[in-house]
Amino acid sequence: MKSLESTLREVLNEVISDEVVVGVSNRHIHLSQEDLEELFGAGYSLSKMKDMKQPGQFAAKETVTIEGPKGRFEGVRILGPVRKETQVEVSISDSFKIGVKPPIRESGKLDRTPGIKIIGPKGSIVKERGVIVAGRHIHMPKYIADIKGYKDGELVKVETSGERKVVLYNVLLRVGSNMAKEIHLDMDEANAAGLKNDDYVKIIRD
Repeated sequence: MKSLESTLREVLNEVISDEVVVGVSNRHIHLSQEDLEELFGAGYSLSKMKDMKQPGQFAAKETVTIEGPKGRFEGVRILGPVRKETQVEVSISDSFKIGVKPPIRESGKLDRTPGIKIIGPKGSIVKERGVIVAGRHIHMPKYIADIKGYKDGELVKVETSGERKVVLYNVLLRVGSNMAKEIHLDMDEANAAGLKNDDYVKIIRD
């Protein structure tokens, strides 16, 4: 069991440091309850496989197939809990294979996004919209943002380290009370910078 001193040291370091842990996002899907039931059956609930770093979010045991005009991906992981609207997140490389042209967007902003076919064990659905390439972003707890002067919606730069050291521009800060400090990058971005899960990057502010 951690001592109070050890816990306080961890919290203080989290507040002071401009370093942020990396979370690499492979292609995945968020489903509405209605679409979940179309794919898996009436009254179906997701089964948790593991918790994600963001509080309340988890990777489900369930997967689906997504299919575009040129190809498909099987075994696409569902992330829970269910959402108001179904959203599919792919990388730009993924989009070439399945033949869709998703914009780079903040999560939840689905206007003028392409659709896709989703196939589950009990049925399939064709969505008219909902496919995006998720914009790079940092989840920032509000108590840290308040102390450091970060603002929700602010764009910052992030510096990586190692042999493929780069500076990433236009990284969106998403500030909230129920968040863990973490940057989300897709597979294309992570591979280009030589990053993997649980690496660290540093926020740079002009």
